[in-house]
Amino acid sequence: MRAVLYYSPSTAALVVHWLLIELDIPHELRALDFERREQKSSEYLALNPAGVVPTLVLEGQVLTEAAAIVMHLADQHPAAGLAPAPGSAARAEYYRWMCWCTNTLQPAYRAWFYPDEPAGAGNEQAARMQARAVIERAWDRLAAHVSAHGPYLLGAQPSAADFMMTMLLRWSRNMPRPSDDWPALRAYARRMKDRPAFAETYRREGITDWT
Repeated sequence: MRAVLYYSPSTAALVVHWLLIELDIPHELRALDFERREQKSSEYLALNPAGVVPTLVLEGQVLTEAAAIVMHLADQHPAAGLAPAPGSAARAEYYRWMCWCTNTLQPAYRAWFYPDEPAGAGNEQAARMQARAVIERAWDRLAAHVSAHGPYLLGAQPSAADFMMTMLLRWSRNMPRPSDDWPALRAYARRMKDRPAFAETYRREGITDWT
């Protein structure tokens, strides 16, 4: 299996890059320069009409959406133990957390980083305040969950959902109250960041913050 990952450093592509390294999947990186808007080029839009990253080309199939790619990679490598068996109670919990990442956290982050999109010109501050409140309530819930049912989202063993969640925890690093302000989340993130593949992903992308 050989993969090609279209990415830009420190974006949503990070979790896919991390899984490719974690699972030892041979891959090629193709960086897109966002300042030059290469993600909006006609060549890239032919692959991913949304003009965003990540895009993973895997055995000729074009895959988009970080969470979907992560789940697919985990399913393709069952020996790694990053996805519970289909039909199991743990699988239902796995789906729940992955959907929570995509349906609760990612839209709130979108509103935080691009507040004009949901609110329109002149209403950005209100949109950011609302987004911050959603994210901080999410951290309250997540901290309570990992404290009571951890050390990982599904209990004793990490799953692909933990990789996705760690990336989203990182996105809060420059917010007024980052996720590290919750001791349980700081410890949870530390467990994931201590994985060798995380450090290798950082090295390859040239990232030095939130280490």
